[in-house]
Amino acid sequence: MHLAFILYKYFPFGGLQRDFLRIALECQRRGHGIRVYTPIWEGEVPAGFDVRVVPVKALFNHRRNEKLQAWVEADLARDPVDRVVGFNKMPGLDVYYAADGCFEDKAQTLRNGLYRQWGRYRHFADYERAVFDPASKTEILMISEVQQPLFVKHYGTPAARFHLLPPGIAADRRAPANAAEIRTAFRREFGLGDDERLVVQIGSGFKTKGLDRTLKAVAALPRALRGRTRLIAIGQDDPKPFLLQMKALGIADRVSILKGRSDIPRFLLGADLLIHPAYNENTGTVLLEALVAGLPVLVTDVCGYAHYIADADAGQVLPSPFEQPRLDRGLADMLADDEARARWSRNGLAFAEHADLYSMPERAADVILDDARPVGHEAARR
Repeated sequence: MHLAFILYKYFPFGGLQRDFLRIALECQRRGHGIRVYTPIWEGEVPAGFDVRVVPVKALFNHRRNEKLQAWVEADLARDPVDRVVGFNKMPGLDVYYAADGCFEDKAQTLRNGLYRQWGRYRHFADYERAVFDPASKTEILMISEVQQPLFVKHYGTPAARFHLLPPGIAADRRAPANAAEIRTAFRREFGLGDDERLVVQIGSGFKTKGLDRTLKAVAALPRALRGRTRLIAIGQDDPKPFLLQMKALGIADRVSILKGRSDIPRFLLGADLLIHPAYNENTGTVLLEALVAGLPVLVTDVCGYAHYIADADAGQVLPSPFEQPRLDRGLADMLADDEARARWSRNGLAFAEHADLYSMPERAADVILDDARPVGHEAARR
């Protein structure tokens, strides 16, 4: 079969983007042709991929999305494929990978009534309805079981169209046999002494991921512990607001903010703690990447994958509603307790041995390539 994948942006360091690539590569490995539509492609193009960069621009994202939709539909009419897979919500999909939570639920619970009068709201609501409406034929790949009831609540989507996937942690995130050597070399490279503690926060979208909360927690550490603690935040985002916050908190000398990079496994092995106090997070793949590397985790319970940290007893999960003093205490306690961190590390590594944390791309490909469904994408069947 020939498959078309659509996403609003590809860059090598995004969680959604890495999931897309691994799923597409698995479909290609099974002998199927891969076409990609996106307005933005950054990085190398995998061998055999037909990447069509869509030439659309607009002042507002929702207008750009509409132009993208029209361009792709016209291109598919000229050059059809067998199935269309979307990694963002939009009309005309055979399969949707649900990387984002329920827009309608957020619009009703987190926004005022005036917001729902704007064109932006109507666009995203319509695009979400095109996927989840009971009349739609789109199959839905769910990566967060907590989101499914919200979609059902707002749209009445039939349960049979949801396919809950296991996580898809890449094998290179697991602690290798020479993990201790990698850790030693990493800490030497970054000038970390044996008595120093390294905290890492990893993920694009610093605001959503709660970097502001992390900086406050570092600043609140007891003076002696703060003096031997360093924080490295890594992600694709504008660091300027957080650089100003660091300076205002007096911790600029204890914090580094780095752009997205490909050697994240080294940081997971070299650090002493992953912190992830997100405001909201559909899943949080980095939590499991830390778990399988043996790195203890401090995380808020709003993250879809936070329950794995609790199940494995591989760190601390902070309950909602969020309280900054609780994060401050949790960070200080975890950094000060060497025995507890060693226990959490062992627990994470043991959990990684038997839990299914790796098969998401294979399971997703099974749904995409399901021969029981009619061939021919949803837009063509309307």
